[in-house]
Amino acid sequence: MTWPFDVAPPVPLPPGRSAVADEGDGQRPLLWISDAPAPAGLWEQLHRAHPQSGLWPLLLSPLNGADPDFRPWLSGELYPERASALAAHDPAAVLREWWEPGENLEPEEIDEEFETLAPYGAAWPGLAPAATVPDGAADAEARGLAGVLQSVKGVRLGLVRASSGAEALVACGWSGPVNHENDIAKIAAVLADWERRFGAQVVEVGFDTLQLSLAVPPATLAEALPLAAEHAAFCPDQIHQGAGTLTAYAEQLVGSHHWYFWWD
Repeated sequence: MTWPFDVAPPVPLPPGRSAVADEGDGQRPLLWISDAPAPAGLWEQLHRAHPQSGLWPLLLSPLNGADPDFRPWLSGELYPERASALAAHDPAAVLREWWEPGENLEPEEIDEEFETLAPYGAAWPGLAPAATVPDGAADAEARGLAGVLQSVKGVRLGLVRASSGAEALVACGWSGPVNHENDIAKIAAVLADWERRFGAQVVEVGFDTLQLSLAVPPATLAEALPLAAEHAAFCPDQIHQGAGTLTAYAEQLVGSHHWYFWWD
């Protein structure tokens, strides 16, 4: 087994290898990835060990289930050099930047762009109120979702040296949302804020998909609407190529402990 870190694995691991990105000056290992689908229960063990090991576990899926190169994880399509510093970004400012229309749009174009985002308009509506996250709830939901996803064929185990799932995406150079945002640190800043406000955690990452667990979901449509606006700014395809309207998407968030994102 090729092991890229200077700390020993906290629990016995199956066969695996280092995943690298070709940065032009040699290949630098970014994460460890199992050679086969993750054994049941292993993600949860590693998640429990994270405070001591500093290694964040991810469930990893490829571009498609039959991809022999397991893109992007084993194909070199990881770009940590593109990322800025996570701490440099205010999540509210980032979401505002993604929400508000470009300066070159005509009024009728703005109206057309935002007609699916009622009851909000072109002005950023602001962050949803933070929830009270019970102790242990975020970890419990993350482990529960991982247990479900580990049964999915082709989902492998990854380990990244990082303090959280949000930081792990920056550290490994994931670029799934590149058609929406080229700097993964901005994506991670929002994810880290969702972890603080709602107990969300990164569990599974694909070529251009992301699955999060959630400790405290909205209980009503009124609570879900401002959160849906954050999701629409973060991942517009959820609305425009998915639910169709912000209200329809918000209805899906009510009571749900599982958030799924994909970028076209």
